[in-house]
Formats: sequence, C-alpha cells, structure tokens
Amino acid sequence: MSVQGARTVAYEVLRAVSGDEAYANLLLPHAIVRARLDAKDAGLATELTYGTLRRRGTYDAIIAAAADRTVDRIDPNVLDALRLGVHQLLSTRVASHAAVNESVELARRHGGGKGAAGFANAVLRRVSRDTPGQWMDRIAAAARSDDERIGLTTSHPVWIVRALRRALTAEGRADELTALLESDNIAPRVAMIALPGLAEVPEDAASTRFAPTAFTTRGGDPEGLIRASGGRLRVQDEGSQLAALALSRALPVRAGERWLDLCAGPGGKTALLAAEALAHGATLDANEIAPARAGLVRQAVASVPLEVEVSEEDGRERAARMPGQYDRILVDAPCTGIGALRRRPEARWRKTPADVPDLTALQQDLVLAAFEALTPGGVVAYVTCSPHLAETSGVLAEVKRELGDEVEELDARAVVRSVAVDEIDLPDQADGSLRAQLWPHRHGTDAMSIALLRKR
Repeated sequence: MSVQGARTVAYEVLRAVSGDEAYANLLLPHAIVRARLDAKDAGLATELTYGTLRRRGTYDAIIAAAADRTVDRIDPNVLDALRLGVHQLLSTRVASHAAVNESVELARRHGGGKGAAGFANAVLRRVSRDTPGQWMDRIAAAARSDDERIGLTTSHPVWIVRALRRALTAEGRADELTALLESDNIAPRVAMIALPGLAEVPEDAASTRFAPTAFTTRGGDPEGLIRASGGRLRVQDEGSQLAALALSRALPVRAGERWLDLCAGPGGKTALLAAEALAHGATLDANEIAPARAGLVRQAVASVPLEVEVSEEDGRERAARMPGQYDRILVDAPCTGIGALRRRPEARWRKTPADVPDLTALQQDLVLAAFEALTPGGVVAYVTCSPHLAETSGVLAEVKRELGDEVEELDARAVVRSVAVDEIDLPDQADGSLRAQLWPHRHGTDAMSIALLRKR
C-alpha cells in the first residue's frame, strides 16, 4: 500500500471523528486493517491521525488566518483535508509539494470538486510560505489574553488550560503547566501489563518506574504478543494499573471477599482486578451500562480463569440492589477525560465546561451508591481520568460531607507509594484530601485521580 493510502485512512478517521463523534483509538486499527496497510504505512497513518487531532486547535487558528475566514465557514470535508495538510506542512518531514497536492486531491474528491480543490490549494500554499515558528508567532499575537495565547499555541481549549492550572496549583506546582500541556501533544509510549499470577513480564521488555505489573516493549505492534499470551499480556496505561492495584492492595485481602467494578468498560482494570481476586481467593462482579462496552469487558476478563458476572445497567441501580454486599468496589466514573489527552486527543474538542456539573453529579451519585453497597470496613476506590478539581476534590468533599462519620478516607498516596516500584512524587493536596494525583509530564501516565474511602 502507498503513502497515499495512509493519508486516505487518516482522512477517513478524521472525518468520522469530526462528523460522527467516532473515537480514533477504536476506529483507526480497523481502518488500517481494512486498507491493508503495511507496518510502515500503518505507522504513518497513525501519526497523521493523532498528530492532526492533537494540534487541531492550533491548526484551525492557522487555517483561519491563511483563509481569511473562520473555520466554521469552511466545508467540514474540506476543513479536515486542510487540517491534515497543515499538519504535514508544519509538523512532519513530508515534502511540501506532496502534502499540498494530496490534501488538495482529498478536498476535491470529498469537498465538491474544482472549487474546493482551488480553495484548499490557495490556503495550503499560503501556509507553506511561512515557517512553523512564524505561524506560531502570528496566532499568538492575535490572542486576546494570555490564556487564549497558551491555548492556541498548545492546542488546548482555554477552559482546559485553566482547569489544569488550578489542579497543579492545588499541589503547589503551577510552574509545571507548560510541561503538562506539552506532554499532552506527545505520543505516549505504549505501556503493557502482565496480569499478576497469570503472566510474566517478557525477558526482553523494559521495566517501568511504578506499577509492578507494567512494562514496555522494544517497539512495533504489540498485537502478536497479546495473542500469543492469550490476552494475559495486554496494552494498559500504567496509571490505570496503579488505580486498580490501589484498591486491591489498600488493605490485606481476606479469603472470600466480594469485589465489584461498577463502571467497568472497556475492561482493562476489570481484568487486573480479576487476576488479583483470583490470587487472593476473592470473587469479582462487573457492571457496565453500555452493552457494547460490556461486551469489551467480557472479552477482557476471558483470559482470567475466574467467573466474572458482567451486568448491564445503571451503576447507581446496580449498587442499590446489593446493600452491604461488597468488600471492595471500584468506581472508575465517567468524566471529562482531560487526563488522557495524549491518547484520546479528540476529547479536548468534545467536552465543554457545561458538561462538568452533570458529570460531577453523576460521579457523586455513583460513589454514594457504591458506599451503600459496601460491607462494614469495605473500601471504595473513586477514580477519574481527569485532574479537574470539580471532578476530584469537589466530588470527594461532597461525598465526605454527605456520609459524615460513616466514612474514613484512607491515604491513597501512601497506598500508591507502597505499590510503586520506585519512589513516586505525590504532593499534598491543598484541600487536605489524601487522594493521589498522577500526571503525564511527571509520571508518564494518564492524569488519574485515585481516592480511597472506607466504611467505618
């Protein structure tokens, strides 16, 4: 397959993400297989897709300046061709003539013929005349505030810039904002897990710093390794591994304990909890409201020789049906996802501040419902892939206020430190909570928040 095929795959995924709210991480692998791309072109398609999505905000500002019109006045099919072209011109080593010509052809084919092609050609040739540095200076100079300038140049919506700054400030680390924003635009290393008790880390793998179950390979497609292990070696962010291990290892496990993963999809943490439960004589149930994601959970736990019942209902209702029944419950709650922008870059363009109140209300309801399903002495792990203070400290404060003397907050930082292989930097939180906050720029993980609540 040709380089042109890689560009076509990238464009099709970009259109699906923009037009149909598809998820690139789910769609791209299938598109690569369908197009029969070889390894080299599959790598190019992946870089073009994720690179364009990560830098979309910056590219839109550049396109608007070069086209002398706002991007909402550009045909969506043409706009995605322009984004792909600008990414190649400003952030890759692709020859300028190839980047322009192929993107113009995509605009012609999908955007309405010669008129679309002429417009795309004019915009891209205008972009190609200046260096990346000149374009960054130009869009920075046009910003109306410092936060808008930061957002435009780092390709983050302003509300996310501010939310991340507040979260870092709560740790006394506001000076790390630039490093954090830059890390969101760098492709993350592929972290993998060896399910404890069921698989060993390969001898030629590289150890990671923190999760004892995590490792990285020498590169290449990990699919062969996953298949050969029967799914007992799999891809999983190191932060997700630490979150699951924080629950399973927060307290010594008594044989016969019952565990529940309340919001289990797509099942990576469920599989790790299943392996931990198997090793310690515990049982595990899982719940996921979305049928498709529940199917992914069943696939994830199939490699663990432990019977895991996967229910499909609202987590609040699932927990309410089982009062006082579980010793450990993971609430990996739906959230804004702004802690995983390295791997899911489209999330930054989909959520808005208006989404936060509904999410925090749901998060609080899920944690409170899970708490009622605990046995005395049982533990809830409240986990979000977001460092937003409303979703972390705010929800935690409301839950503790609601539960009063019934709840004891365990020191999640101490638990994570006890799990981690190497020393891990987890500063105190300004609100006095004991939650652990992970960061991509500091720990090389998604920005997972982990809080542990014990029923007295």
